[in-house]
Amino acid sequence: MTYFAELAWVDGRVERDVALEVEDGRFTAVTPGSAPRGTRLRGLVLPGFANAHSHAFHRALRGRTHGDRGSFWTWRELMYEVAGRLDPDGYYTLARAVYGEMALAGITCVGEFHYLHHGPDGTPYADSNEMGHALIRAARDAGIRITLLDTLYLTSTVDGKPLEGVQRRFGDGDLDGWLSRTSALRDGEHVRIGAALHSVRAVPAGFLSGLAGRGPLHIHLSEQRAENEQCQAVHGCTPTELLHRHGVLGPGTTAVHATHLSDGDIKLLGGSRTGVCLCPTTERDLADGIGPGRALADAGSPLSLGSDSHAVIDMFEEARGMELDERLATERRGHFSAPELLAAATAHAGLGWDDAGTIAVGKRADLVAVSLSSVRTAGTDPIGAIFAATGADVTEVVADGRLVVDGGRHTGFDVPAALREALS
Repeated sequence: MTYFAELAWVDGRVERDVALEVEDGRFTAVTPGSAPRGTRLRGLVLPGFANAHSHAFHRALRGRTHGDRGSFWTWRELMYEVAGRLDPDGYYTLARAVYGEMALAGITCVGEFHYLHHGPDGTPYADSNEMGHALIRAARDAGIRITLLDTLYLTSTVDGKPLEGVQRRFGDGDLDGWLSRTSALRDGEHVRIGAALHSVRAVPAGFLSGLAGRGPLHIHLSEQRAENEQCQAVHGCTPTELLHRHGVLGPGTTAVHATHLSDGDIKLLGGSRTGVCLCPTTERDLADGIGPGRALADAGSPLSLGSDSHAVIDMFEEARGMELDERLATERRGHFSAPELLAAATAHAGLGWDDAGTIAVGKRADLVAVSLSSVRTAGTDPIGAIFAATGADVTEVVADGRLVVDGGRHTGFDVPAALREALS
């Protein structure tokens, strides 16, 4: 199979007339200056996007949580209502539609932070991983890869209050119960099995070291000031310091949000090469705050991006948010270059896919063609489209060498209809 790109982002620059030869889902040749041949991809062709942090079922809340001012915590109650209604069939239907929406936006790999494990009252299904298997099937049927970040969730507060209500769906009793259940999950051609600590609220400190060194490992970190205050009250330190004490930080770990950090926290995260996943559209939607992205990158933390609660699914918007939110916080421009923003939007390493994220021989053949002739992008410098394009400008998407989106439509199913069905 050969794809031909009029313009493509290769080796850190825009190349013209690039022939992309693919075999068994990987690039076997990348040749700029070629004569047109094969399947033509118009506009600017980028590596496939990686959505490093997703809660698929949160998509059901889009546009439905703005009737009152509220807070993160009142929003969470609405989220729990959705979490209490889903069964495996319904979760598959919703997740397939959401992952289809991701594909349309150029996302070829998703990190699913999965904690909706058991029945509504906490009773395990006959297959204790049935909800996780539903997500894996949904990603496969939507044509994208998934890293299932199966989440340890044991308590509701930093001081160890038991799970209650719908939270009982999330828990496995203790670390051994979680380890026993997740031991049955397996990697596959389109799936990696990772792990997650929900937060320092949900995992007692005594269990943290049990996951140290396990990767990919993700954790919600300092998303809310209240979490920091509770951690200081119980443990006498910040959440980042607590993770450091228990050996959780490191290159295999990704801290999600990392919004409310001290200078010492930034040094610990960067010095340990712990990744940080920013979710600007969700952090904006929930009024969480603006995380210190530039300071974290300068300290040594690799950055990635996620659409989290799916207020929108648009990696261009997430990438721009890194820069534009910093501008609001500092009243200065120019914190991240367009190539740096693109690198964050295509960062796969924290999801366990080191063989993806760049257009190069031997890498997975993931491609996103972006129109440069829409009302948003016409007349822009090609790489400058990162500041102008939206997901609506994605015209073709190739995942593992397969054409998943063609002419702005999913090749497998009608995504808007699937979303209407799932959310009716």
